[in-house]
Amino acid sequence: MNELPLPGWHEALAAALHARIGPAGRRRTVASVQDIWVRLVRFVRFLDGLPDAPARPQDLVVAQVIAFEQARAASTKQRYVWADVREVGKLLSAAPLRKLVAQEVLDYVAKRTPLLLETKPGYSDRELRAITRAARTDVAKIRDRVLAGHALVARYHHAPQSLAAVEAEHAELLARIESTGVVPAIASPVHLAPRARLELAEQLFLTLADLAPLLVLLVAVTGYNVETIKELPAEHRLLEDRAVELRVIKRRRGVQRWSETVTWEIGPPGRELRTPGGLYLLLHRMTAAGRRFTGSQDLWSVWRMGSRAGVSGCEEHFSPFRRSLALSNLYTSRWAARHGLTADPADADTEDAPPALALPVEFNRLKTSIDVRRTKQMGGHLPSSAKTNTAPVLFRNYLRNDPTTIAWAQDVFGESLLDAEQSALAAHHRALERAGGALAVISGPADADHLEQAGLDATTARRSADRQLDTAWSACTDHDHHPATGKPCRQSFLDCFQCGNCLITRDHLPRLLGLLDAFTTRRQQLSEDQWWARYGKAWAAIRHDVVTKFSPAEIEQAAAAKTTDAMLDLVEKPWNQT
Repeated sequence: MNELPLPGWHEALAAALHARIGPAGRRRTVASVQDIWVRLVRFVRFLDGLPDAPARPQDLVVAQVIAFEQARAASTKQRYVWADVREVGKLLSAAPLRKLVAQEVLDYVAKRTPLLLETKPGYSDRELRAITRAARTDVAKIRDRVLAGHALVARYHHAPQSLAAVEAEHAELLARIESTGVVPAIASPVHLAPRARLELAEQLFLTLADLAPLLVLLVAVTGYNVETIKELPAEHRLLEDRAVELRVIKRRRGVQRWSETVTWEIGPPGRELRTPGGLYLLLHRMTAAGRRFTGSQDLWSVWRMGSRAGVSGCEEHFSPFRRSLALSNLYTSRWAARHGLTADPADADTEDAPPALALPVEFNRLKTSIDVRRTKQMGGHLPSSAKTNTAPVLFRNYLRNDPTTIAWAQDVFGESLLDAEQSALAAHHRALERAGGALAVISGPADADHLEQAGLDATTARRSADRQLDTAWSACTDHDHHPATGKPCRQSFLDCFQCGNCLITRDHLPRLLGLLDAFTTRRQQLSEDQWWARYGKAWAAIRHDVVTKFSPAEIEQAAAAKTTDAMLDLVEKPWNQT
Protein backbone atom coordinates (compact mmCIF):
# COMPACT_ATOMS: atom_id res chain seq x y z
CA MET A 1 0.00 0.00 0.00
CA ASN A 2 2.92 2.35 0.73
CA GLU A 3 3.94 2.16 -2.93
CA LEU A 4 0.74 3.92 -3.98
CA PRO A 5 0.36 7.69 -4.26
CA LEU A 6 -2.06 9.71 -2.12
CA PRO A 7 -0.82 8.65 1.34
CA GLY A 8 -3.88 10.22 2.94
CA TRP A 9 -5.91 7.33 1.51
CA HIS A 10 -3.68 4.45 2.59
CA GLU A 11 -5.01 3.65 6.07
CA ALA A 12 -8.68 3.73 5.07
CA LEU A 13 -8.01 1.84 1.82
CA ALA A 14 -6.13 -0.88 3.69
CA ALA A 15 -9.05 -1.33 6.09
CA ALA A 16 -11.57 -1.42 3.23
CA LEU A 17 -9.45 -3.95 1.35
CA HIS A 18 -9.29 -6.12 4.46
CA ALA A 19 -13.09 -6.00 4.68
CA ARG A 20 -13.33 -7.26 1.11
CA ILE A 21 -10.71 -10.02 1.23
CA GLY A 22 -10.45 -10.86 4.94
CA PRO A 23 -12.12 -13.78 6.76
CA ALA A 24 -15.55 -12.13 6.58
CA GLY A 25 -15.12 -10.84 3.03
CA ARG A 26 -16.68 -12.13 -0.14
CA ARG A 27 -13.53 -12.29 -2.25
CA ARG A 28 -11.66 -15.43 -1.27
CA THR A 29 -9.57 -16.65 -4.17
CA VAL A 30 -6.11 -15.51 -5.21
CA ALA A 31 -7.40 -14.49 -8.64
CA SER A 32 -10.22 -12.36 -7.19
CA VAL A 33 -7.87 -10.65 -4.73
CA GLN A 34 -5.47 -9.83 -7.53
CA ASP A 35 -8.38 -8.47 -9.55
CA ILE A 36 -9.42 -6.13 -6.71
CA TRP A 37 -5.84 -4.94 -6.23
CA VAL A 38 -5.39 -4.11 -9.92
CA ARG A 39 -8.60 -2.06 -9.96
CA LEU A 40 -7.72 -0.30 -6.71
CA VAL A 41 -4.25 0.66 -8.00
CA ARG A 42 -5.75 1.91 -11.28
CA PHE A 43 -8.26 4.13 -9.47
CA VAL A 44 -5.78 5.64 -6.99
CA ARG A 45 -3.20 6.39 -9.67
CA PHE A 46 -5.86 8.03 -11.81
CA LEU A 47 -6.91 10.26 -8.93
CA ASP A 48 -3.29 11.18 -8.29
CA GLY A 49 -2.97 12.34 -11.90
CA LEU A 50 -5.86 14.81 -11.67
CA PRO A 51 -5.06 18.53 -11.35
CA ASP A 52 -7.16 18.71 -8.18
CA ALA A 53 -6.27 15.26 -6.84
CA PRO A 54 -8.22 14.44 -3.64
CA ALA A 55 -5.61 14.12 -0.90
CA ARG A 56 -8.04 12.38 1.45
CA PRO A 57 -11.18 10.29 0.99
CA GLN A 58 -13.23 13.23 2.30
CA ASP A 59 -12.09 15.28 -0.72
CA LEU A 60 -13.42 12.86 -3.35
CA VAL A 61 -16.29 14.25 -5.48
CA VAL A 62 -18.63 12.66 -8.01
CA ALA A 63 -17.04 14.52 -10.92
CA GLN A 64 -13.74 12.75 -10.26
CA VAL A 65 -15.41 9.33 -10.31
CA ILE A 66 -17.15 10.24 -13.57
CA ALA A 67 -13.79 11.36 -14.99
CA PHE A 68 -12.31 7.98 -14.06
CA GLU A 69 -15.23 6.23 -15.74
CA GLN A 70 -14.83 8.27 -18.93
CA ALA A 71 -11.07 7.74 -19.04
CA ARG A 72 -11.56 3.96 -18.80
CA ALA A 73 -14.29 4.04 -21.47
CA ALA A 74 -11.85 5.62 -23.92
CA SER A 75 -9.54 2.61 -23.81
CA THR A 76 -11.64 -0.44 -22.97
CA LYS A 77 -15.06 -2.03 -23.41
CA GLN A 78 -18.02 -0.74 -21.47
CA ARG A 79 -18.47 -3.93 -19.49
CA TYR A 80 -14.95 -3.58 -18.06
CA VAL A 81 -15.66 0.06 -17.23
CA TRP A 82 -18.71 -1.00 -15.23
CA ALA A 83 -16.61 -3.67 -13.50
CA ASP A 84 -14.06 -1.07 -12.41
CA VAL A 85 -16.72 1.32 -11.12
CA ARG A 86 -18.55 -1.46 -9.33
CA GLU A 87 -15.41 -2.67 -7.54
CA VAL A 88 -14.39 0.87 -6.62
CA GLY A 89 -17.89 1.38 -5.26
CA LYS A 90 -17.67 -1.71 -3.05
CA LEU A 91 -14.36 -0.51 -1.62
CA LEU A 92 -15.72 2.96 -0.95
CA SER A 93 -18.79 1.43 0.70
CA ALA A 94 -16.69 -0.70 3.06
CA ALA A 95 -15.75 0.48 6.55
CA PRO A 96 -14.16 2.87 7.30
CA LEU A 97 -14.27 4.53 3.86
CA ARG A 98 -18.06 4.79 3.83
CA LYS A 99 -17.89 7.11 6.87
CA LEU A 100 -15.34 9.35 5.14
CA VAL A 101 -16.58 9.56 1.55
CA ALA A 102 -19.39 11.98 0.67
CA GLN A 103 -22.85 10.43 0.41
CA GLU A 104 -23.37 11.64 -3.18
CA VAL A 105 -20.25 9.71 -4.20
CA LEU A 106 -21.56 6.55 -2.52
CA ASP A 107 -24.91 7.03 -4.25
CA TYR A 108 -23.23 7.36 -7.63
CA VAL A 109 -21.03 4.26 -7.35
CA ALA A 110 -24.03 2.26 -6.07
CA LYS A 111 -26.20 3.05 -9.07
CA ARG A 112 -27.67 0.21 -11.06
CA THR A 113 -25.59 -0.88 -14.01
CA PRO A 114 -26.20 -3.19 -16.95
CA LEU A 115 -25.10 -6.79 -16.73
CA LEU A 116 -21.33 -6.88 -16.76
CA LEU A 117 -21.23 -10.12 -18.70
CA GLU A 118 -24.04 -11.74 -20.60
CA THR A 119 -24.48 -15.25 -19.30
CA LYS A 120 -24.19 -17.88 -21.96
CA PRO A 121 -27.07 -20.31 -22.43
CA GLY A 122 -26.69 -23.95 -21.57
CA TYR A 123 -26.42 -26.78 -24.04
CA SER A 124 -29.39 -28.35 -25.77
CA ASP A 125 -30.49 -31.79 -24.65
CA ARG A 126 -28.72 -33.36 -27.63
CA GLU A 127 -25.51 -31.45 -27.01
CA LEU A 128 -25.56 -32.30 -23.31
CA ARG A 129 -26.10 -36.00 -24.02
CA ALA A 130 -23.21 -35.98 -26.50
CA ILE A 131 -20.85 -34.27 -24.05
CA THR A 132 -21.68 -36.54 -21.11
CA ARG A 133 -21.58 -39.65 -23.29
CA ALA A 134 -18.10 -38.75 -24.56
CA ALA A 135 -16.87 -37.95 -21.05
CA ARG A 136 -18.29 -41.16 -19.62
CA THR A 137 -16.68 -43.19 -22.40
CA ASP A 138 -13.26 -41.66 -21.75
CA VAL A 139 -13.51 -41.99 -17.98
CA ALA A 140 -14.40 -45.66 -18.39
CA LYS A 141 -11.21 -46.11 -20.45
CA ILE A 142 -9.18 -44.25 -17.85
CA ARG A 143 -10.66 -46.43 -15.11
CA ASP A 144 -9.90 -49.65 -16.96
CA ARG A 145 -6.36 -48.50 -17.76
CA VAL A 146 -5.34 -47.38 -14.26
CA LEU A 147 -7.06 -50.12 -12.30
CA ALA A 148 -5.66 -52.79 -14.63
CA GLY A 149 -2.14 -51.53 -13.93
CA HIS A 150 -2.67 -51.66 -10.19
CA ALA A 151 -4.28 -55.10 -10.47
CA LEU A 152 -1.19 -56.36 -12.27
CA VAL A 153 1.03 -55.01 -9.50
CA ALA A 154 -1.20 -56.70 -6.91
CA ARG A 155 -0.83 -60.03 -8.73
CA TYR A 156 2.93 -59.55 -8.80
CA HIS A 157 2.98 -59.13 -5.00
CA HIS A 158 0.43 -61.79 -4.03
CA ALA A 159 0.43 -64.37 -6.84
CA PRO A 160 3.66 -64.01 -8.87
CA GLN A 161 3.42 -67.60 -10.04
CA SER A 162 0.31 -66.70 -12.06
CA LEU A 163 2.32 -64.38 -14.32
CA ALA A 164 4.10 -65.35 -17.48
CA ALA A 165 7.76 -64.38 -17.81
CA VAL A 166 7.22 -61.28 -19.96
CA GLU A 167 4.22 -60.25 -17.88
CA ALA A 168 6.18 -60.71 -14.65
CA GLU A 169 8.99 -58.50 -15.94
CA HIS A 170 6.55 -55.72 -16.79
CA ALA A 171 4.73 -56.16 -13.46
CA GLU A 172 8.03 -55.81 -11.62
CA LEU A 173 8.71 -52.53 -13.40
CA LEU A 174 5.23 -51.21 -12.54
CA ALA A 175 5.64 -52.32 -8.91
CA ARG A 176 8.90 -50.37 -8.68
CA ILE A 177 7.23 -47.28 -10.18
CA GLU A 178 4.27 -47.57 -7.81
CA SER A 179 6.64 -47.88 -4.84
CA THR A 180 9.08 -45.09 -5.72
CA GLY A 181 6.94 -42.79 -7.86
CA VAL A 182 9.78 -42.54 -10.38
CA VAL A 183 8.96 -43.33 -14.01
CA PRO A 184 12.23 -44.41 -15.66
CA ALA A 185 13.33 -43.58 -19.17
CA ILE A 186 12.59 -46.28 -21.73
CA ALA A 187 15.18 -47.50 -24.22
CA SER A 188 13.70 -46.24 -27.48
CA PRO A 189 14.45 -43.74 -30.24
CA VAL A 190 14.88 -40.19 -28.93
CA HIS A 191 11.76 -38.86 -30.59
CA LEU A 192 9.69 -41.72 -29.13
CA ALA A 193 11.12 -41.70 -25.61
CA PRO A 194 8.72 -39.13 -24.09
CA ARG A 195 5.72 -40.95 -25.44
CA ALA A 196 7.05 -44.26 -24.12
CA ARG A 197 7.46 -42.79 -20.63
CA LEU A 198 3.94 -41.33 -20.75
CA GLU A 199 2.43 -44.65 -21.77
CA LEU A 200 4.24 -46.30 -18.87
CA ALA A 201 3.15 -43.68 -16.31
CA GLU A 202 -0.50 -43.69 -17.37
CA GLN A 203 -0.80 -47.36 -16.48
CA LEU A 204 -0.69 -46.33 -12.81
CA PHE A 205 -1.41 -42.59 -12.63
CA LEU A 206 -3.66 -39.94 -14.09
CA THR A 207 -2.10 -37.62 -16.66
CA LEU A 208 -2.95 -34.12 -17.83
CA ALA A 209 -4.94 -35.48 -20.77
CA ASP A 210 -7.29 -37.23 -18.31
CA LEU A 211 -8.40 -34.02 -16.61
CA ALA A 212 -10.82 -32.79 -19.27
CA PRO A 213 -13.18 -35.82 -19.34
CA LEU A 214 -12.95 -36.31 -15.57
CA LEU A 215 -13.85 -32.68 -14.82
CA VAL A 216 -16.65 -32.68 -17.38
CA LEU A 217 -18.21 -35.84 -15.98
CA LEU A 218 -17.87 -34.71 -12.36
CA VAL A 219 -19.61 -31.39 -13.12
CA ALA A 220 -22.36 -33.21 -15.00
CA VAL A 221 -22.94 -35.82 -12.30
CA THR A 222 -22.58 -33.68 -9.18
CA GLY A 223 -24.06 -30.42 -10.46
CA TYR A 224 -21.30 -28.37 -8.80
CA ASN A 225 -19.26 -25.76 -10.62
CA VAL A 226 -15.81 -26.70 -11.83
CA GLU A 227 -14.02 -24.59 -9.19
CA THR A 228 -15.56 -26.70 -6.44
CA ILE A 229 -14.70 -29.90 -8.32
CA LYS A 230 -11.06 -28.80 -8.66
CA GLU A 231 -10.81 -28.38 -4.89
CA LEU A 232 -12.36 -31.68 -3.84
CA PRO A 233 -10.62 -33.05 -0.73
CA ALA A 234 -9.24 -36.54 -0.34
CA GLU A 235 -10.71 -36.82 3.15
CA HIS A 236 -14.20 -38.29 3.28
CA ARG A 237 -16.47 -40.56 5.31
CA LEU A 238 -18.44 -43.56 4.11
CA LEU A 239 -22.04 -43.86 5.28
CA GLU A 240 -22.99 -47.54 5.37
CA ASP A 241 -21.44 -48.05 1.91
CA ARG A 242 -24.43 -46.19 0.50
CA ALA A 243 -23.10 -42.65 0.39
CA VAL A 244 -19.92 -40.68 0.87
CA GLU A 245 -19.79 -37.55 3.01
CA LEU A 246 -17.21 -34.81 2.44
CA ARG A 247 -16.75 -31.07 2.79
CA VAL A 248 -16.58 -29.12 -0.44
CA ILE A 249 -15.42 -25.54 -0.88
CA LYS A 250 -18.17 -23.24 -2.06
CA ARG A 251 -16.80 -19.73 -1.93
CA ARG A 252 -19.81 -18.14 -3.61
CA ARG A 253 -22.34 -18.85 -0.89
CA GLY A 254 -21.80 -15.62 1.05
CA VAL A 255 -20.02 -14.52 4.19
CA GLN A 256 -18.62 -17.34 6.34
CA ARG A 257 -19.96 -20.07 4.06
CA TRP A 258 -16.70 -21.10 2.50
CA SER A 259 -17.56 -24.77 2.62
CA GLU A 260 -20.44 -27.13 3.11
CA THR A 261 -20.87 -30.80 3.88
CA VAL A 262 -22.36 -32.84 1.06
CA THR A 263 -23.61 -36.41 0.98
CA TRP A 264 -23.26 -38.12 -2.38
CA GLU A 265 -24.91 -41.38 -3.32
CA ILE A 266 -22.51 -44.20 -4.20
CA GLY A 267 -24.94 -46.40 -6.08
CA PRO A 268 -24.66 -50.09 -6.96
CA PRO A 269 -21.43 -51.65 -8.28
CA GLY A 270 -20.86 -50.91 -11.95
CA ARG A 271 -22.79 -47.61 -11.80
CA GLU A 272 -19.99 -45.47 -10.40
CA LEU A 273 -19.84 -43.34 -13.54
CA ARG A 274 -23.44 -42.20 -13.03
CA THR A 275 -23.53 -41.33 -9.32
CA PRO A 276 -21.58 -38.54 -7.62
CA GLY A 277 -20.39 -40.68 -4.71
CA GLY A 278 -19.40 -43.57 -6.94
CA LEU A 279 -17.44 -41.29 -9.27
CA TYR A 280 -15.73 -39.56 -6.35
CA LEU A 281 -14.60 -42.87 -4.83
CA LEU A 282 -13.39 -44.09 -8.22
CA LEU A 283 -11.28 -40.96 -8.64
CA HIS A 284 -10.03 -41.42 -5.08
CA ARG A 285 -8.79 -44.91 -5.95
CA MET A 286 -7.14 -43.79 -9.18
CA THR A 287 -5.24 -40.94 -7.52
CA ALA A 288 -4.28 -42.77 -4.32
CA ALA A 289 -0.87 -43.89 -5.61
CA GLY A 290 0.07 -40.44 -6.88
CA ARG A 291 -1.12 -38.63 -3.75
CA ARG A 292 1.56 -40.41 -1.73
CA PHE A 293 4.16 -38.33 -3.56
CA THR A 294 2.41 -34.94 -3.75
CA GLY A 295 1.98 -34.41 0.00
CA SER A 296 -1.35 -32.73 -0.73
CA GLN A 297 -4.71 -33.14 0.98
CA ASP A 298 -6.44 -32.53 -2.36
CA LEU A 299 -8.15 -35.35 -4.19
CA TRP A 300 -6.35 -34.63 -7.44
CA SER A 301 -2.92 -36.01 -8.31
CA VAL A 302 -1.49 -36.03 -11.84
CA TRP A 303 1.76 -37.21 -13.38
CA ARG A 304 3.32 -34.78 -15.87
CA MET A 305 6.43 -34.88 -18.05
CA GLY A 306 9.04 -33.30 -15.80
CA SER A 307 11.24 -31.93 -18.57
CA ARG A 308 8.74 -29.14 -19.31
CA ALA A 309 8.26 -28.20 -15.65
CA GLY A 310 11.95 -28.47 -14.77
CA VAL A 311 11.40 -31.30 -12.28
CA SER A 312 12.23 -35.00 -12.14
CA GLY A 313 11.59 -38.12 -10.11
CA CYS A 314 8.77 -37.95 -7.57
CA GLU A 315 8.25 -34.26 -8.31
CA GLU A 316 6.66 -35.23 -11.60
CA HIS A 317 3.60 -35.99 -9.50
CA PHE A 318 1.69 -32.83 -8.60
CA SER A 319 -1.67 -31.53 -7.48
CA PRO A 320 -2.76 -29.57 -10.57
CA PHE A 321 -5.05 -27.11 -8.79
CA ARG A 322 -3.17 -26.51 -5.55
CA ARG A 323 -1.54 -23.23 -6.57
CA SER A 324 -4.23 -21.97 -8.91
CA LEU A 325 -7.59 -23.12 -10.18
CA ALA A 326 -6.87 -21.52 -13.55
CA LEU A 327 -4.93 -24.42 -15.05
CA SER A 328 -4.66 -23.48 -18.70
CA ASN A 329 -3.79 -26.81 -20.31
CA LEU A 330 -7.05 -28.70 -19.81
CA TYR A 331 -7.49 -28.91 -23.60
CA THR A 332 -11.29 -29.23 -23.41
CA SER A 333 -11.74 -27.95 -26.97
CA ARG A 334 -9.20 -30.41 -28.28
CA TRP A 335 -10.90 -33.17 -26.31
CA ALA A 336 -14.31 -32.23 -27.78
CA ALA A 337 -12.89 -32.12 -31.31
CA ARG A 338 -11.37 -35.57 -30.86
CA HIS A 339 -14.84 -36.91 -30.16
CA GLY A 340 -16.36 -35.02 -33.07
CA LEU A 341 -18.77 -33.08 -30.88
CA THR A 342 -20.80 -30.59 -32.93
CA ALA A 343 -23.15 -27.77 -32.01
CA ASP A 344 -26.79 -27.71 -33.04
CA PRO A 345 -27.32 -25.80 -36.31
CA ALA A 346 -28.68 -22.30 -35.97
CA ASP A 347 -31.57 -23.14 -38.29
CA ALA A 348 -32.17 -26.84 -38.70
CA ASP A 349 -35.14 -26.30 -41.02
CA THR A 350 -33.21 -24.76 -43.90
CA GLU A 351 -32.21 -27.03 -46.77
CA ASP A 352 -28.88 -25.30 -47.40
CA ALA A 353 -27.74 -25.37 -43.78
CA PRO A 354 -24.02 -24.72 -43.22
CA PRO A 355 -21.87 -27.57 -41.97
CA ALA A 356 -22.07 -28.25 -38.25
CA LEU A 357 -19.64 -26.25 -36.15
CA ALA A 358 -17.39 -27.76 -33.51
CA LEU A 359 -19.02 -27.71 -30.08
CA PRO A 360 -16.96 -25.74 -27.53
CA VAL A 361 -17.01 -27.37 -24.11
CA GLU A 362 -17.29 -24.69 -21.43
CA PHE A 363 -17.81 -25.57 -17.79
CA ASN A 364 -20.12 -22.63 -17.06
CA ARG A 365 -22.43 -23.67 -19.88
CA LEU A 366 -22.29 -27.26 -18.67
CA LYS A 367 -23.23 -26.17 -15.13
CA THR A 368 -26.10 -24.11 -16.57
CA SER A 369 -27.37 -27.14 -18.48
CA ILE A 370 -27.37 -29.30 -15.35
CA ASP A 371 -29.19 -26.59 -13.38
CA VAL A 372 -31.79 -26.22 -16.15
CA ARG A 373 -32.43 -29.94 -16.17
CA ARG A 374 -32.73 -30.06 -12.37
CA THR A 375 -35.09 -27.07 -12.35
CA LYS A 376 -37.35 -28.80 -14.86
CA GLN A 377 -37.28 -32.01 -12.82
CA MET A 378 -38.30 -30.06 -9.70
CA GLY A 379 -41.24 -28.49 -11.51
CA GLY A 380 -39.63 -25.08 -11.68
CA HIS A 381 -39.64 -24.58 -7.91
CA LEU A 382 -36.45 -22.54 -7.47
CA PRO A 383 -35.85 -23.21 -3.74
CA SER A 384 -36.04 -26.93 -4.45
CA SER A 385 -33.88 -26.57 -7.56
CA ALA A 386 -31.13 -24.51 -5.90
CA LYS A 387 -28.76 -27.35 -5.11
CA THR A 388 -25.41 -25.57 -5.18
CA ASN A 389 -26.51 -21.92 -5.23
CA THR A 390 -29.18 -19.81 -3.62
CA ALA A 391 -32.40 -19.46 -5.58
CA PRO A 392 -31.66 -15.85 -6.64
CA VAL A 393 -28.17 -16.80 -7.86
CA LEU A 394 -29.54 -19.82 -9.67
CA PHE A 395 -32.03 -17.68 -11.53
CA ARG A 396 -29.79 -14.66 -12.17
CA ASN A 397 -26.61 -16.47 -13.25
CA TYR A 398 -27.88 -19.68 -14.82
CA LEU A 399 -31.55 -19.70 -15.76
CA ARG A 400 -32.60 -16.18 -16.66
CA ASN A 401 -31.03 -16.02 -20.14
CA ASP A 402 -31.21 -19.69 -21.03
CA PRO A 403 -33.56 -20.18 -24.01
CA THR A 404 -34.48 -23.71 -22.97
CA THR A 405 -35.57 -22.49 -19.57
CA ILE A 406 -37.48 -19.56 -21.01
CA ALA A 407 -39.40 -21.67 -23.49
CA TRP A 408 -40.25 -24.25 -20.87
CA ALA A 409 -41.20 -21.71 -18.20
CA GLN A 410 -43.57 -19.91 -20.53
CA ASP A 411 -45.55 -23.13 -20.94
CA VAL A 412 -45.58 -24.05 -17.25
CA PHE A 413 -45.83 -20.97 -15.11
CA GLY A 414 -48.58 -18.42 -14.87
CA GLU A 415 -48.56 -15.17 -12.95
CA SER A 416 -51.40 -16.23 -10.70
CA LEU A 417 -49.58 -19.40 -9.64
CA LEU A 418 -46.45 -17.44 -8.75
CA ASP A 419 -48.45 -14.94 -6.73
CA ALA A 420 -50.25 -17.72 -4.87
CA GLU A 421 -47.01 -19.51 -4.05
CA GLN A 422 -45.36 -16.35 -2.75
CA SER A 423 -48.41 -15.61 -0.61
CA ALA A 424 -48.34 -19.14 0.83
CA LEU A 425 -44.63 -18.87 1.57
CA ALA A 426 -45.14 -15.54 3.29
CA ALA A 427 -48.02 -16.95 5.35
CA HIS A 428 -45.92 -19.97 6.29
CA HIS A 429 -43.01 -17.79 7.42
CA ARG A 430 -45.29 -15.55 9.48
CA ALA A 431 -46.88 -18.53 11.20
CA LEU A 432 -43.51 -20.15 11.82
CA GLU A 433 -42.12 -16.94 13.27
CA ARG A 434 -44.94 -16.86 15.81
CA ALA A 435 -44.31 -20.47 16.82
CA GLY A 436 -40.59 -20.99 17.22
CA GLY A 437 -38.92 -19.45 14.19
CA ALA A 438 -37.56 -22.50 12.35
CA LEU A 439 -38.20 -26.16 11.60
CA ALA A 440 -35.69 -28.76 12.72
CA VAL A 441 -34.88 -30.66 9.52
CA ILE A 442 -31.98 -33.13 9.79
CA SER A 443 -30.73 -34.95 6.71
CA GLY A 444 -28.61 -38.06 6.75
CA PRO A 445 -29.10 -41.10 8.99
CA ALA A 446 -31.90 -40.92 11.55
CA ASP A 447 -30.10 -42.84 14.30
CA ALA A 448 -29.68 -41.32 17.76
CA ASP A 449 -25.96 -40.62 17.39
CA HIS A 450 -26.39 -38.65 14.19
CA LEU A 451 -29.37 -36.71 15.55
CA GLU A 452 -27.42 -35.84 18.69
CA GLN A 453 -24.47 -34.66 16.57
CA ALA A 454 -26.92 -32.49 14.62
CA GLY A 455 -27.87 -30.59 17.79
CA LEU A 456 -30.61 -32.55 19.56
CA ASP A 457 -30.23 -33.42 23.21
CA ALA A 458 -29.52 -37.07 23.95
CA THR A 459 -33.02 -37.88 25.25
CA THR A 460 -34.83 -36.26 22.32
CA ALA A 461 -32.44 -37.88 19.83
CA ARG A 462 -33.02 -41.34 21.30
CA ARG A 463 -36.80 -40.95 21.47
CA SER A 464 -36.91 -39.65 17.91
CA ALA A 465 -34.81 -42.55 16.63
CA ASP A 466 -37.19 -44.95 18.42
CA ARG A 467 -40.20 -43.25 16.75
CA GLN A 468 -41.64 -42.23 20.15
CA LEU A 469 -42.09 -38.63 19.00
CA ASP A 470 -43.73 -39.33 15.64
CA THR A 471 -46.98 -37.63 14.68
CA ALA A 472 -48.82 -37.92 11.37
CA TRP A 473 -45.98 -36.85 9.04
CA SER A 474 -43.20 -35.58 11.32
CA ALA A 475 -42.11 -35.67 14.96
CA CYS A 476 -42.87 -33.33 17.87
CA THR A 477 -40.12 -32.56 20.38
CA ASP A 478 -42.42 -31.08 23.05
CA HIS A 479 -46.13 -31.76 22.61
CA ASP A 480 -46.98 -30.43 26.08
CA HIS A 481 -45.57 -26.96 25.44
CA HIS A 482 -46.54 -25.24 22.21
CA PRO A 483 -43.97 -22.47 21.41
CA ALA A 484 -46.67 -19.84 20.96
CA THR A 485 -48.84 -20.65 24.01
CA GLY A 486 -46.70 -22.73 26.37
CA LYS A 487 -49.68 -25.07 26.73
CA PRO A 488 -50.36 -28.56 25.34
CA CYS A 489 -50.73 -28.44 21.58
CA ARG A 490 -54.24 -28.45 20.15
CA GLN A 491 -53.35 -27.68 16.54
CA SER A 492 -53.96 -29.76 13.44
CA PHE A 493 -51.13 -31.98 12.25
CA LEU A 494 -51.04 -29.79 9.14
CA ASP A 495 -49.98 -26.94 11.41
CA CYS A 496 -46.93 -28.89 12.59
CA PHE A 497 -44.98 -27.45 9.66
CA GLN A 498 -45.40 -23.96 11.15
CA CYS A 499 -44.16 -24.95 14.62
CA GLY A 500 -40.69 -24.74 16.17
CA ASN A 501 -41.29 -28.10 17.91
CA CYS A 502 -41.49 -29.87 14.55
CA LEU A 503 -38.65 -32.32 13.86
CA ILE A 504 -38.19 -33.96 10.45
CA THR A 505 -35.63 -36.63 9.62
CA ARG A 506 -34.97 -38.81 6.61
CA ASP A 507 -37.36 -41.45 8.00
CA HIS A 508 -40.26 -39.01 7.57
CA LEU A 509 -39.61 -38.36 3.88
CA PRO A 510 -41.76 -41.22 2.46
CA ARG A 511 -44.82 -39.96 4.37
CA LEU A 512 -44.12 -36.35 3.41
CA LEU A 513 -43.83 -37.22 -0.28
CA GLY A 514 -47.09 -39.14 0.02
CA LEU A 515 -48.65 -36.06 1.59
CA LEU A 516 -47.46 -33.93 -1.32
CA ASP A 517 -49.16 -36.39 -3.68
CA ALA A 518 -52.34 -36.08 -1.64
CA PHE A 519 -52.13 -32.30 -1.93
CA THR A 520 -51.85 -32.68 -5.70
CA THR A 521 -54.93 -34.89 -5.78
CA ARG A 522 -56.91 -32.41 -3.70
CA ARG A 523 -55.88 -29.65 -6.08
CA GLN A 524 -57.90 -31.34 -8.80
CA GLN A 525 -60.97 -31.42 -6.54
CA LEU A 526 -60.94 -27.87 -5.14
CA SER A 527 -60.74 -24.39 -6.55
CA GLU A 528 -57.35 -22.71 -6.44
CA ASP A 529 -58.47 -20.34 -3.69
CA GLN A 530 -59.79 -23.19 -1.53
CA TRP A 531 -56.70 -25.29 -2.11
CA TRP A 532 -54.25 -22.51 -1.20
CA ALA A 533 -56.29 -21.59 1.88
CA ARG A 534 -56.34 -25.17 3.21
CA TYR A 535 -53.01 -26.59 2.13
CA GLY A 536 -50.89 -23.73 0.83
CA LYS A 537 -48.87 -23.13 3.99
CA ALA A 538 -48.16 -26.82 4.59
CA TRP A 539 -47.29 -27.38 0.93
CA ALA A 540 -44.96 -24.36 0.90
CA ALA A 541 -43.28 -25.48 4.11
CA ILE A 542 -42.58 -29.00 2.80
CA ARG A 543 -41.36 -27.83 -0.58
CA HIS A 544 -39.36 -24.84 0.67
CA ASP A 545 -38.09 -25.74 4.14
CA VAL A 546 -38.06 -29.54 4.14
CA VAL A 547 -37.45 -31.18 0.76
CA THR A 548 -34.61 -28.78 -0.06
CA LYS A 549 -32.63 -29.96 2.96
CA PHE A 550 -32.26 -33.52 1.66
CA SER A 551 -30.02 -34.80 -1.11
CA PRO A 552 -31.44 -36.08 -4.41
CA ALA A 553 -30.37 -39.58 -3.40
CA GLU A 554 -32.38 -39.38 -0.17
CA ILE A 555 -35.42 -38.03 -2.00
CA GLU A 556 -35.18 -40.74 -4.66
CA GLN A 557 -34.94 -43.45 -2.01
CA ALA A 558 -37.91 -42.01 -0.14
CA ALA A 559 -39.96 -41.72 -3.34
CA ALA A 560 -39.57 -45.45 -3.89
CA ALA A 561 -41.07 -46.10 -0.45
CA LYS A 562 -43.57 -43.26 -0.16
CA THR A 563 -46.99 -44.01 1.25
CA THR A 564 -49.97 -44.23 -1.06
CA ASP A 565 -52.47 -43.23 1.65
CA ALA A 566 -51.51 -39.91 3.26
CA MET A 567 -54.48 -40.10 5.70
CA LEU A 568 -55.26 -36.48 4.94
CA ASP A 569 -58.97 -37.01 5.70
CA LEU A 570 -58.24 -37.91 9.32
CA VAL A 571 -56.75 -34.53 10.22
CA GLU A 572 -59.27 -32.26 8.50
CA LYS A 573 -62.23 -30.82 10.24
CA PRO A 574 -65.54 -32.33 9.07
CA TRP A 575 -66.78 -29.01 7.68
CA ASN A 576 -63.77 -28.86 5.39
CA GLN A 577 -65.04 -31.82 3.40
CA THR A 578 -66.66 -31.03 0.06
